[in-house]
Amino acid sequence: MADGELRIGLVQMRMADDPDTNMQRAIEGVREAAAQGAKLVCLPELFRSRYFCQSEDARYFDLAEPIPGPSTAALEPLVKELGITLIASLFEKRAPGLHHNTAAVIDPSGYLGKYRKMHIPDDPRYYEKYYFTPGDLGFRVFDSAAGRIGVLVCWDQWYPEAARLTALKGAQVLFYPTAIGWHPEEKDAVGSAQHDAWETAQRAHAIANGCYVIAVNRTGFEPDPAGSGGIEFWGQSFAVGPDGAILVRGPIDREAVLTVDVDLRRIGTQRVGWPFFRDRRIDAYGDLTARFLD
Repeated sequence: MADGELRIGLVQMRMADDPDTNMQRAIEGVREAAAQGAKLVCLPELFRSRYFCQSEDARYFDLAEPIPGPSTAALEPLVKELGITLIASLFEKRAPGLHHNTAAVIDPSGYLGKYRKMHIPDDPRYYEKYYFTPGDLGFRVFDSAAGRIGVLVCWDQWYPEAARLTALKGAQVLFYPTAIGWHPEEKDAVGSAQHDAWETAQRAHAIANGCYVIAVNRTGFEPDPAGSGGIEFWGQSFAVGPDGAILVRGPIDREAVLTVDVDLRRIGTQRVGWPFFRDRRIDAYGDLTARFLD
């Protein structure tokens, strides 16, 4: 590929009960993406397990691990062998009683660092506040072998401030490892509107910031371990160009390894044509730090 051109891999997974099985599936997906020429690969949110946040249950804290830790140690040799950069979303144990929803970034030189999810939801079957402390590392970018990348996580995707601040730090690509879907009993009522909103919000991040956006979701139905119902995850992982166009979209109901070619030179061209950074009124935005303007 020419300078500025890059192939990105999106590994959309269906999670099993066993963390080791999920790790093996993730490794297979990463290998497949690399075989297709990807140099930058992203896994879904919390890929080691089923989405345990559907209920509040202390036994799931046993899934947490330090970062760097066992999962990053297992992935580092793979990343070095394949010569890629990898984003791996994990359940971080920082200290007894203190946990984060964290994305680790690894490239051929080793572990680069981590981003701790800043926005933590608390909704039916998304009881993340029970498990995760909000991130305290701020919005981060990583100078990886594949480029300057920003990593955010799932619920962060609804907040334009998060995308903006990460882009302002120089991120060329914003990644969102994700676990999002329908409650089956609500699916008929909400129709496609909920999914469309999810996709539209991230297309808007790409447009407003003139950068690429990559969302990597899980797929399949996962039952609520504490009762009836569950979540039917959407799949449909996707990539967006700096103009907001969808470049690739995954299937709804099965695993998939997607690749997409991006040209990082388009970022400069896009920002000249749509000069949103130039025209920002930074002198007028101080009130954004208020909770609400009563």
